[in-house]
Amino acid sequence: MKIEHIKENKADIAVVSSKEKLIVDVQSALDLAMTVKYETGAVKIVIDKKAVCDEFFILSTGMAGEILQKFINYHVKIAIYGDYSHYTSKPLKDFIYESNNGSDFFFVETKEEAIQKLTEIQ
Repeated sequence: MKIEHIKENKADIAVVSSKEKLIVDVQSALDLAMTVKYETGAVKIVIDKKAVCDEFFILSTGMAGEILQKFINYHVKIAIYGDYSHYTSKPLKDFIYESNNGSDFFFVETKEEAIQKLTEIQ
């Protein structure tokens, strides 16, 4: 795992990259958030969708909701970038839409968009 710490418009953002899956369950998501916070002080995280397990995007597993709730509890904001066009699940599309209209969790296409989203929020 590589963590790049950037400061953009007074926002501390950690851009995390990895060739391995980093978020595979609720505990691994929390471990990632706490590692990033400890190493950089940032609570805004940008991560590639490839580092998130496929089960996260199957809403019936409950994983996405649990992780989102933990991140909200710990004041962590995250933007996951990648291609979401192949998903056909209406509940997942609705979840992505609602998340993108909130202020804690974002699903965007590019790393640049992810950084931009996190710089726009408090």
